[in-house]
Amino acid sequence: MLKQLRAGIVAFALLTILVGLVYPIVMTALAQGLFPYQANGSVIVKNVQPIGSELIGQYFSDPAYFWPRPSATGPVPYTSFNADKSTGSTGSNFGPLNPALIATGNEKNPDGSAIPEGTVQTAIDAYHTADPENTAPIPVDLVTASASGLDPDISPAGAAYQVHRVSKAHGLDDATVQKLVDEYTQGRALGLLGEPHVNVLELNLALDALPNQHPPVNPVATAAATSPAATPAATTAATAAQ
Repeated sequence: MLKQLRAGIVAFALLTILVGLVYPIVMTALAQGLFPYQANGSVIVKNVQPIGSELIGQYFSDPAYFWPRPSATGPVPYTSFNADKSTGSTGSNFGPLNPALIATGNEKNPDGSAIPEGTVQTAIDAYHTADPENTAPIPVDLVTASASGLDPDISPAGAAYQVHRVSKAHGLDDATVQKLVDEYTQGRALGLLGEPHVNVLELNLALDALPNQHPPVNPVATAAATSPAATPAATTAATAAQ
């Protein structure tokens, strides 16, 4: 009995040391040594100021810039899980016919009360308000959140939909901005996994760096630096929530 108990205690102690101490220390050292940028959150720095992460969606509302997917990092049109405490970062998990997603604001409940406008319609309205001239169909990723609610990327179609609005605000021609979108479009991982995508924050930073333009009043680096999503605390919290 005592022999078995002693063996169990020794195994418990060894596994605690190996799995609880040695393994985390070795993995942390390897990550910091081989992949320091990725291990520290893939934080994008401009003028010694962290302005966001490649991995976390950054909220933009200025029509002069490319907008991301609805995100838990932004106040509208998507509301994160546990929004009252701002602790969530998931998708809504609503079904495709849930009024919270698709209601247009014209529907009524059985008791006659109005059904609030859904998040998809809210996003559609925002894009139409920002660019009334654009009558093309809005790519679905621009009006729906990702499963994590933190996706930093949009589809090439989502970026192309916004090219005219953005180029007009910057005093550039559409072809110049579309070329920039093409340059920042990343393909499938290993040529097989995922879909082509564009990182919105990186694209907006590159947009500000284009020559021969009339930059907006608030360049993206300034706006991003003051965004809650860019602060270390918010970034840490969002990463932990994911």
